[in-house]
Amino acid sequence: MSENPFYKLAPFIQEYIYAHEWAELRAVQVEACRVIFETDEHLLLATGTASGKTEAAFLPVLTLLHNDPPATIGVLYIGPTKALINDQFIRLNDLLQEAHIPVWHWHGDVSQSEKNRLMKDPKGVLQITPESMESLLINKSTQLVQMFGNLRFIVIDEVHVFMGSDRGRQVLCQLQRLAHFLRAQPRRIGLSATLGDYSQAENWLKAGTERNVVTPQVQAKQQTMRLAAEHFYVPNPMRKKAGQEEPLDFNHPYYTYVFDKSRERKKCLIFGNTRDETEWIIATMRQIAETRGFPDIYHVHHGSIATPLRESAEDSMRDPDKPAVTAATVTLELGIDIGQLDRVIQLGTPHTVSSFLQRLGRSGRRGQPSEMWFVHQEEEQTGKELLPQQIPWGLLHCIAIIQLYLEERWIEPIRPVKYPFSLLYHQTMSTLASLGELSPAALAQRALTLPPFDQVSEDDYRALLQHLIKIQHVQQTDERGFIVGLAGEPIVRNFRFYAVFPDSDEYSVKHESREVGSISMPPPVGERFALAGRTWEVLEIDQKRRIVYAKRIRGKIHIFWSNDIPLNIHTKILQRMRRALCEDVEYAYLQAGARARLQEARWLARRAGLDKQNVVALGGNTFCLFPWMGTLPFIALFRCLRFVCSASLSITELDGFLPYFITFKANKGAVEEIRREVVSLLAKPIQPEELVTPTDLPKIIPLEKYNQFIPDNLLLKGFAHDHLDVAEMKHLLLDWR
Repeated sequence: MSENPFYKLAPFIQEYIYAHEWAELRAVQVEACRVIFETDEHLLLATGTASGKTEAAFLPVLTLLHNDPPATIGVLYIGPTKALINDQFIRLNDLLQEAHIPVWHWHGDVSQSEKNRLMKDPKGVLQITPESMESLLINKSTQLVQMFGNLRFIVIDEVHVFMGSDRGRQVLCQLQRLAHFLRAQPRRIGLSATLGDYSQAENWLKAGTERNVVTPQVQAKQQTMRLAAEHFYVPNPMRKKAGQEEPLDFNHPYYTYVFDKSRERKKCLIFGNTRDETEWIIATMRQIAETRGFPDIYHVHHGSIATPLRESAEDSMRDPDKPAVTAATVTLELGIDIGQLDRVIQLGTPHTVSSFLQRLGRSGRRGQPSEMWFVHQEEEQTGKELLPQQIPWGLLHCIAIIQLYLEERWIEPIRPVKYPFSLLYHQTMSTLASLGELSPAALAQRALTLPPFDQVSEDDYRALLQHLIKIQHVQQTDERGFIVGLAGEPIVRNFRFYAVFPDSDEYSVKHESREVGSISMPPPVGERFALAGRTWEVLEIDQKRRIVYAKRIRGKIHIFWSNDIPLNIHTKILQRMRRALCEDVEYAYLQAGARARLQEARWLARRAGLDKQNVVALGGNTFCLFPWMGTLPFIALFRCLRFVCSASLSITELDGFLPYFITFKANKGAVEEIRREVVSLLAKPIQPEELVTPTDLPKIIPLEKYNQFIPDNLLLKGFAHDHLDVAEMKHLLLDWR
């Protein structure tokens, strides 16, 4: 810019900067001002956590609103969680209290009276979730122009969370539908701390518009980080002794290690990959603290915890004077301000490099190094395990994620989805609920022009509509128009319709008159369960109202969780895992137990020849494939073994652990013959549709919320193309020759 951007900012913003004693604007804020003030393009701010992205977006945008006040809401902010919106709402209120620019938030926890006040005089900034935005499009369609007629900017926070998900595709649909009402495309600003391929994010952000996206290349400060990874063997809690469950030893080194490391710093955040895992670790930490005579400083934060308890955890983390330890899932992975965090502990391994960086970035703010300790547990082995069960897959996964970032600064790209039929159903029904009767041509024009559906053919959409008419979700009127049908009406009019992620029919848990949270499957009366890091006993279950009445008790409870592998593990992670298993490099962050476990695994790998071959004989007629492929090509290979190779090799008992290994029995053929048969897949013309059958439908239907309303042929087509990757599988098999 030709002059210091500070002097272009509105006076109230300059005063805010002075009051907060900022020495200067950060580089990302200077660049954002340049793009917002001097161009008409969209803006993508892709810099690290705590780099000032939110302020970079809002300082110039609010300046423009101050200089030329819009007659309606001027800025629409879309955030992935209510907690993040609440946090940003407080931050913006602090900034705008002297500017007479109102800030509103709109989601399920906001009172109707506040929403009514906004509707009376829609001005300023509106912060909203995708679900509440869907509600507006359906229920306030006649008031959208009054609310957004002069909308200037749309800010989408945590872009990486939305990209590649049905929820993110829902957002793109909403923006395009809103543009139909406004007959204009407001400028978009995307914010993210963990993006690998900027071009993918730029294409996502501008979808459906004609503007380009500018991504300022800001030279970020080199991130200083402290990393450590440790490994422990723990008893199998399901193993029985003399007909009794083996009691859990809270003095086991695994638990005391987590306890001690979490108390070495004043503020510690423990990440688990499941809600049960967070509950279990905090219940354990409390048990140890009570035994040692330490105060209770422990909290749990996840989506099934009641809002007051989540907010209490956030407040405790923000309090600079008191120590606090909180275990969380993805709910604290995003950019909620929880103050100065000294250490992050990760139980097991986050599935992706992106998640690792998000979690690492929660610590190390205000000039301090980011600090993350990985703690792996593995069941004690009996000595009878086959080779694939002797490999520490979680530890290798951890090493691969760390090394890919340290060596290459690599982050996973987003895989596009061609056939999001579940979302197409949702947007079709939402459009009819919003606009009323539409001709077939008008409905198709509204739906198929939405950005996520550019690969869906008119024939496929016609088949979907015919099916919806058949099941009475859509009705054709005497005038040949389409409206919501009798069977579709109760679905569309239910508040749960606004979300595209699967419903969770959970039971509300109440202690006296206070809500504690929710659980999916309540145990019988008199039995125990864990929630909010405490142990409860069921007093009564109201099945009709789905309420569990419970009392708090002392004691411990067994909790079990599964290693649920999502469909987004990239091939590059698997191949870096193989390299970690086969190379002799020592990694400085590995602690004694992890180093010993890796050395043991490397010895096993060398003995089995895993550095030279992908097929290993396990004894008798049992074999194991180590594909070193990402999840989608792995599934394609698994199905090729089932449908293409099974006859030639007489394959039976096909099994495995996605995406690490495949085991099977082959009544004829040795290792080399199996390898040749797998390599022969390169020469065979395999179409994805050949690898799915109607017997897959029970597994496919639960994958997306509205799959139950999609005709079978479209479900199979979508699964074949979006959940298998035959092309990448074949490409990776070239290395097997």
